[in-house]
Amino acid sequence: MNKPVLSAKHIHKRYCMGKNLHLDVLKGIDMDIRSGEILAIMGPSGVGKSTLLHILGGLDRPTQGSVIFDDKDIFRSNDEMLARFRNQYIGFVFQFHHLLPEFTALENVAMPSLIRRRNPKDVFTKAKKLLAEVDLKQRLQHKPRELSGGEQQRVAFARALINDPVLILADEPSGNLDMTNSLALHRLIWNLVRRKGKTFAVVTHNEELAARADRVVRLYDGKIKT
Repeated sequence: MNKPVLSAKHIHKRYCMGKNLHLDVLKGIDMDIRSGEILAIMGPSGVGKSTLLHILGGLDRPTQGSVIFDDKDIFRSNDEMLARFRNQYIGFVFQFHHLLPEFTALENVAMPSLIRRRNPKDVFTKAKKLLAEVDLKQRLQHKPRELSGGEQQRVAFARALINDPVLILADEPSGNLDMTNSLALHRLIWNLVRRKGKTFAVVTHNEELAARADRVVRLYDGKIKT
């Protein structure tokens, strides 16, 4: 069995809703994401899947618990160090692509590496290669508004790969697409993840997508259903 890339230990998340009111979304999550695996996270709407994914990637802090990466709890870091961790080690793909509208597809893909102050020539060469790998070689100079929903998500996936992350986290990446584009995106992501030997965790409602994963974790009432 491959060793964990990342481990969640006793993760709780509570939201304060007002005076003496609170909502417990996560109620003690313990899980590993193993090196090289594709993991699907499933469960009913509102059960905390996206919240869990955001905590695993350091986008949100838990109320209680830890996320261990490289033998360290990432939440012992300050916000600046946490941002560097995300940029260097984690690739994100969201349901809504979050592309920057004023930049081209090529510039959007390159942005995370440019933020790391990598050599621009090398960055744009790699970004072009990644866009070719997601079948967008002819769309480099197009801005998000000039791309279809499926194309925008392919740009977002290429962007997630630009810094060669240890772990890619995806939150309903095809949730905004029709069935045809959804299936095409799933095939493309799966093939690239397998070919590049990446570790990949995806939140999804899609049973077909989950069935192709190496492992499925199901959440129910804030806990992992066993």
